[in-house]
Amino acid sequence: MKKTIFAKFSILTMTFALIAALAIAQDEKPSPARTAEGTINGAKITINYSSPAVKGRVIWGDLVPVGQVWRAGANDATTFETSKDIKVQGQTLPAGKYSIFVIPNEGESTLIFNKVAKQWGAYSYDESQDALRVNIPSNFGDKMEERLVYEVKNDRVEMRWEYYKSFAKIE
Repeated sequence: MKKTIFAKFSILTMTFALIAALAIAQDEKPSPARTAEGTINGAKITINYSSPAVKGRVIWGDLVPVGQVWRAGANDATTFETSKDIKVQGQTLPAGKYSIFVIPNEGESTLIFNKVAKQWGAYSYDESQDALRVNIPSNFGDKMEERLVYEVKNDRVEMRWEYYKSFAKIE
């Protein structure tokens, strides 16, 4: 009798463990939400984005067209929020929340801060709503970054994905 109860309890426990493992595995999204935060010269900077993976694909010039507006992430447009006025590449960006877009190119890309913070991708992007456009250095290196990463450093914001890296100087 004890063996039967123990066997049933063991099977039940293993079944629950298997269900929990499957639920966790299914919860991993292809482009999970990420947040990069930091403070630069007293301004709190927050970047919310979805982080797609390379997954063996060619990213720049294929998945992400070079020379065209890109949503700088996956799913919803990436948002950039600053708690106070800052200078990006020497140009003033007022405190607030913006969607950001990038026009990627080798050597120099364009970083766009758009006043419409909540939008899906770049499908309804409207250039007339741009608060600021700046040119930023961008290049291809030899370090592979599987997932899109934003990082707030002490004097800049970096974006890295696949072999591409760009940054915007912040004051």
